[in-house]
Amino acid sequence: MKQGILGLFLGMSALLAADAPANTSLAQQADKQIASVEKEVVSLAEAMPADKYDFAPTSGAFQGVRTFGLQMRHIALVNDEIAAALLGEKMPDAGKNENGSDTLTGKTEIVKYLKESFAALHKAMLAQEGKSFTEGINSPFGGKSPRGYLANVPAWHCFDHYGQAVVYARMNGVVPPASR
Repeated sequence: MKQGILGLFLGMSALLAADAPANTSLAQQADKQIASVEKEVVSLAEAMPADKYDFAPTSGAFQGVRTFGLQMRHIALVNDEIAAALLGEKMPDAGKNENGSDTLTGKTEIVKYLKESFAALHKAMLAQEGKSFTEGINSPFGGKSPRGYLANVPAWHCFDHYGQAVVYARMNGVVPPASR
């Protein structure tokens, strides 16, 4: 399973490399992925009105889902966990859940936390320069994972929650900046 995931990551990296200058490293490519997802997620977080951060659909298949604000906090927490793992640092305390600190309640605080988490990811990605992307390192999800796999998690994880957050935004009349 891990070899399959690693193969997928390396294959995706090869595709990205096709458009990248010949001297672009895997660490630089991973950092470019972070920049791409950061632009989409942060711009959406900034576009959502502060009074809608507690919004979550309540009927149908949406019952029990995270609010918009919790989606953003969750993204930031996982970003911080991945950055810490890649840097070999102590993992942040997730508290009682996977949504980051419950003290972060308002839009301003949540957007700040989100931006800081992306800054941590940029630092972590660029610190991977010259390191083996196949080396197993401690994973925030338990056990060990290849460095390359963990470097790839933020892109797909952020976009998974971004998709949910876009639905919330559109339900509240907000057109995501990426769609404007």
